[in-house]
Amino acid sequence: MKIRVRLTILFTLLTAAILFFFAFIIYYSAKKDREKEFFELLKKEAITKSNLFLKAKVPSEVLHNIYHNNRQTINEVEVAVYNQNKKLLYHDAVEIDFVKETDELFDEIQQKGFVIFYQDKWQVVGMNYVVDGNHYIVTAAALDEYGYSKMNNLLKNIILIYIFSLLLIILSAFFFTNKAINPVKEITNKAKQISASNLDLRIELKSKGDELAELTTTINQMLQRLENSFDAQKNFVSNIAHELRTPLAAIITELEMAVDKVHTNEEYQQLIQFALNDTKRIVRLSNSLLDMAKASYDPSEINFKTIRIDEILLDSVAQIQKNNKEYKIDLNFIRIPEEENEVAVIGNEYLLKVAFTNLIENACKYSINNSCIVQVDFDDKEVKINFINKGDKIDQEDLALIFKPFFRSDKHKNIQGQGIGLPLTKKIVDLHDARLELYSEEGKETIFQIVLKKSK
Repeated sequence: MKIRVRLTILFTLLTAAILFFFAFIIYYSAKKDREKEFFELLKKEAITKSNLFLKAKVPSEVLHNIYHNNRQTINEVEVAVYNQNKKLLYHDAVEIDFVKETDELFDEIQQKGFVIFYQDKWQVVGMNYVVDGNHYIVTAAALDEYGYSKMNNLLKNIILIYIFSLLLIILSAFFFTNKAINPVKEITNKAKQISASNLDLRIELKSKGDELAELTTTINQMLQRLENSFDAQKNFVSNIAHELRTPLAAIITELEMAVDKVHTNEEYQQLIQFALNDTKRIVRLSNSLLDMAKASYDPSEINFKTIRIDEILLDSVAQIQKNNKEYKIDLNFIRIPEEENEVAVIGNEYLLKVAFTNLIENACKYSINNSCIVQVDFDDKEVKINFINKGDKIDQEDLALIFKPFFRSDKHKNIQGQGIGLPLTKKIVDLHDARLELYSEEGKETIFQIVLKKSK
């Protein structure tokens, strides 16, 4: 069921229920008022006729004539008067005698003094009445045909007005629901036009400050992120193709040179070494891309556990020095951990080792003496690792791009690399909800600092 139809039905049902409640209150109040007023009228009529008969001593025949004459035009009240011994003294119409007075009724009237009740649709009152010290029992009964007629007319009018109001409510609900949903429909139609080929399209913002404006802004922001992601993906694929094409072309050229003519053993070894170096370059690039993919996983899919930072750093240093004999790495602890958990964090051992290895290799590669100082410090909440090298200051314009995939500074084009290490490190640090900060000044060291939260 569409929201438009659902809102129309809900609005109609809610408004119909409220109208029904008010209509019921009006009818019920009118019914009670009619009933109360007619009982009061019966009481007054009973007192009036009792006074005429008992005080004014009006003969019964005269009262009977008045009753029969009035009864031809209106519903006259039927009054009966009894003495305290329950003997009938006067009755307006003994031949009709609608109310059959019983001993139980007399006893109830004498006990309570005043009673009211219904007999079929007739309303009846019974009361004690005292005249000159003598106690009498008076009953009065009548059918309020005029009152019932008014109530029937009121009920018919309420039903007609209620039905008309329901139709008006349905039309109004449909109109206002359409007016409220139409902007959403326009957003939907516009969103359907947007695809991967035209992600630059945006939804027009027609209102300000309301929920639809917030929805439109959110969708446009999402489209912007998608466009940026698609552009980044295109650039990423293009850069991968470029990075792979160069070493592959070199390998093909070197192998063709080896096949085209006969070479000396030294020349063959040199060609094989060139091909081997290019192959290693492809392997490093492939490993970096695989690590980049792992770092892009959902955190819930990555195995996090309590690990010691000092052990990972020692492994990283040992691995780098094994592959690069010329690198000098100095691992220093500002404070020596006395307990195991003082340098323990929650993380993924493999990914953190990749991040540390990248930063150490970068520090050695871009330093003036192939050296890196690794400093470890900790407090009650965090573990801080500084990767320090002495080299050229990182230019200000490069600082904003240094964590972009495949970015290479112009002044370091001659140094071998793929431009993946630092972006990969940044992804790993973000994945661990940590911080990666960079400090670089002319004439001073360049410092990459990772700040990790300690395990609890």
